Order: sequence, then C-alpha cells, then structure tokens
Amino acid sequence: MCGRFALLAKTDLAREYFDLAELEDLPERYNIAPTQPILVVVAGERREPGSNLPERRAVLVRWGFLPGWVKDPRDFPLLINARAETAIGKASFRAAMRHRRILVPASGFFEWRRPEGKGAKAQAYWVRPRKGGIVAFAGLMETWSSADGSEVDTGAILTTAANNDVSRIHDRMPVVIRREDFSRWLDCKTQEPRDVADLMKPVGDGFFEAIPISDKVNKVANMGPDILEPVAEPAEDVALETNKGAQAPPSSDQLSLF
Repeated sequence: MCGRFALLAKTDLAREYFDLAELEDLPERYNIAPTQPILVVVAGERREPGSNLPERRAVLVRWGFLPGWVKDPRDFPLLINARAETAIGKASFRAAMRHRRILVPASGFFEWRRPEGKGAKAQAYWVRPRKGGIVAFAGLMETWSSADGSEVDTGAILTTAANNDVSRIHDRMPVVIRREDFSRWLDCKTQEPRDVADLMKPVGDGFFEAIPISDKVNKVANMGPDILEPVAEPAEDVALETNKGAQAPPSSDQLSLF
C-alpha cells in the first residue's frame, strides 16, 4: 500500500514535467498523510484545434476516496489506495477508472517493514527514484456531494504488486506512470480502462531505492526534512537483501528515470 508520501519538487520543474497550464508555488511537504489535501494532475482542454498536446491542470483533492453514492462518509471506510488488479470492476472505483483518472506527483513514498515476532519494531523506509526527480503515481478522483449541496474532491492512489526493490519491505507499491504515458492514462474520452490496463503494472527493478530512516515519520506532526535522514540498516534487513541478491538474477526490464 501507500500510506504516506512526500513532494519536494520545485514549482517550475513540476510545471514543466507535467506540462501544466499553471501552477502555484509548491511548498515542500515531507510527510503527506491521509485526509490531507494532495496535489493531483488532471487532463484539461485541448490547446487549439488539431493539437494533440493536452493542457493539463493541477488541482487539490482530499486524500481519501469517496464514491459519489456514499451518503454519510462516517459510515464509509477511508480509501487511500485502490488495487490496480480489481479497480476496473470494483463498485467503489469503477466510474472513476472510466472517467476520472489522475496523476499524483511525488518525490517518493514511505513504507514499513514489519518483522515477525511479538513486539518486533517496524522499520521505516524512504522509497525514492534512484536517480532522483519527480515520479507520477496513478490515481483516481471522485467529487462527493453532501446533502446540503457542498462538494469535496477526493482521490486515491493505485497500487500494484511490489517489484524487487520494494518486496523485501512490503508486498504492494504505488503504480508509476511514465512521462511518455501521461496522455494515454489521463485520456478518459478515448482510452477505456481496458486500454490502459497495461500501464498498471510494477515499475521495473532498479527504478526505486529504499533508504532506512528513523521512526520520526510515524508521527504526522513531524513535517521537517530531518525525517528523511538515513539510519543504519537493521541487521536482519541487510541479510534479507544479501540473500535476495544471491537468489534472484537482476531484471532486464530496466526503466530510465524520465
């Protein structure tokens, strides 16, 4: 799953990378948590007749997806993630998969490896693109309307099976959409869910690196850069990594970073 992430990108770089019409100054956010507003990218209108370049827009949504048919959010679970394998057919996400696919800009995400054994302490990791830069997670958006007519834009991040970079920590990871696939993913007018199903797969091995960090990230109130400071790799994690490398040959499905 993806329960926390960070967005540290400079405004001008994010605007250029996502081909946005405009973008207000981005604050550095080191510890983005569920129910908080998150920046997402949606498809916009065509720039001019005959142009194939979409004018994308950046909007803020609540991280916690609410289908339009929900009557009372208090009676509905907080959906921060959607499983890519089942989102097309699941009632909660079916309409958004068809009509409201989005991109979620990020600099990386946080995950915890939970050792077996009673009382064992979970180790936090900062999982980021190995070459740095911005990454785009696949997401879904829905506008929920209350009985009084007020509306809230909500969103969720799609997840898939973890690749070898992440699997030793957790069995799930966010779906990464590569830059050359942005237009196809966001095009809900001509690209049906089955047409973009091939994009909802684990990113190639070697794309991410997982850096052990302290448990400061566990508290939402901790929002400074110090939460990203590396710590020593736990001995059991080093052993797992060593064994993994000895048993599995490197993947040939390498992806360059943007």
